[in-house]
Amino acid sequence: MIIVAGQILVDPAERDRYLVGCVGVVEHARRTPGCLDFALSADLIDAARINVFERWETLEAVEAFRGSGPSDEQTAATLAAYVAEYDVVDVRSLT
Repeated sequence: MIIVAGQILVDPAERDRYLVGCVGVVEHARRTPGCLDFALSADLIDAARINVFERWETLEAVEAFRGSGPSDEQTAATLAAYVAEYDVVDVRSLT
């Protein structure tokens, strides 16, 4: 399993518009074979921060979805991004 997690920083005044523009991306990702979860969300404390969380069955599924990456509009609105991929070898349920 692959987890992609981190944060994207945008102008706080533009964060809601940025997230609205990502609705289609989230919908598409969740329909993509190999996607177990995909979420982009506004941080509750930092008005510039968007939290990124993705869970995929395989690295190949992530790469097939990612394709050419974010749109030009999303790239232009991003002030900084700190996102990483994690290879998960074991899972323990907390519920």
